[in-house]
Amino acid sequence: MTTPDPRRFLYRSLDPDGARALANKHLSPCDDGELYLQYSASEAFGFDDGRLKTADYHTSSGFGLRGVTGETTAFAHANEISEAAIERAASTLKLLDPRKAEAALPPARTNQAMYGAEDPLALVPFAKKVALCEKIDAAARARDPRICQVSVTLAANWSVIDIVRAGGFIASDVRPLVRLGISIVAEQNGRRESGYFGLGGRYLYGRLFEDAEWNRAIDIALGQALTNLESVAAPAGEMPVVLGPGWPGVLLHEAIGHGLEGDFNRKGTSAFSGRLGERVAAPGVTVVDDGAMDLRRGSLTIDDEGTPTRRTTLIEDGILKGYLQDRLNARLMGMEPTGNGRRESFAHAPMPRMTNTFMLAGKDDPDDLVSRVKDGIFAKSFGGGQVDITSGKFVFSCTEAYRIRGGKIAEPIKGATLIGDGPTVLTRVTGIGNDLALDEGIGVCGKGGQSVPAGVGQPTLLVDGLTVGGTAA
Repeated sequence: MTTPDPRRFLYRSLDPDGARALANKHLSPCDDGELYLQYSASEAFGFDDGRLKTADYHTSSGFGLRGVTGETTAFAHANEISEAAIERAASTLKLLDPRKAEAALPPARTNQAMYGAEDPLALVPFAKKVALCEKIDAAARARDPRICQVSVTLAANWSVIDIVRAGGFIASDVRPLVRLGISIVAEQNGRRESGYFGLGGRYLYGRLFEDAEWNRAIDIALGQALTNLESVAAPAGEMPVVLGPGWPGVLLHEAIGHGLEGDFNRKGTSAFSGRLGERVAAPGVTVVDDGAMDLRRGSLTIDDEGTPTRRTTLIEDGILKGYLQDRLNARLMGMEPTGNGRRESFAHAPMPRMTNTFMLAGKDDPDDLVSRVKDGIFAKSFGGGQVDITSGKFVFSCTEAYRIRGGKIAEPIKGATLIGDGPTVLTRVTGIGNDLALDEGIGVCGKGGQSVPAGVGQPTLLVDGLTVGGTAA
């Protein structure tokens, strides 16, 4: 039995030859650009208070037509993939100046695949997905009598894209994505605290349905909630901070990663602009962005301009080595595209974005890093954060954190926020653990009004001085 071609969803009112002809006709006068075709199906289940509260299913299809000349971009989109709609959109491209130089070369080809092409939504019946949510809810509530609320979210997306350029170039990708999240609220002596854990990636639902996986997620979420029930007010002031491995890499993503994206550096608005080859971090700090990792949430076989993803070294042993580039900014900066041109959907133009961004492991034993701190905090997990790209200043809230006293992890603390700026934090790293971990696959990155899946990671880190915002007197 032959598997139906996923691209059939793109070509119901237009054939591939027609798409090539339209791209050739309208994009040949431009320096660069593409016709981006996309079909997407998504679903989300919300199970709360012991019952199914929401069950959403959504499909969309459409195209984005982008022409680039010099620094100027013309972009139009529609949710109808047809010759007539693309012809109408092409009128926007007439606003561009004529091309003055050779057209940009097409992206390189690749045979790599970071994930399979099967549709996770279609392979598992609706009733089985609801039954999983029910099973998780019941298992969680049976864990501890202090549990007063359990929320389960289960979601998947399947996206089929074609990227068509002048000259006959077509690149295709089919992208699965799944995610499971468990939130638990526990109550003790009138006090309520919450814990959360999620996991996912570019694979099918199968892994999330494994008993061991969702039971592990329950245990971690419950552990966080019960820990927070025992927490005391966080201290305030500047002190050493040990950042745990894995998800705390979100601080690296926000405070440093965005500042290394090509558009901010081309325009000179990043704290890292014009600093290639300079020391920007402590010795031993090496940061990479790697979109070519199997099944990871932030991974892509090709980016949204058709460029194959790869590992890009951003900082090596403390020295700034590179930026994350889409095609436009790479061309204008005289650099090479790094496979980081990303967009939320066909209705958005691409921009340089992170994929999976993480710091490599060092040689320190994580326990030794804690033992070096006389008085400080250990930040195990983070919630939301904000960053100013120009200065690199950030504020992050901890969802699970502990006081360190005399080189040992002591009582859990509540209400801790970390305040600092990315460039300074990098120079204050005095210990790098040998325990690199990547996040479990829940990251969502926002930039310029667009959201895309992303991955983060790091080993345990000792930062010599960070401002901790707390409430303890």
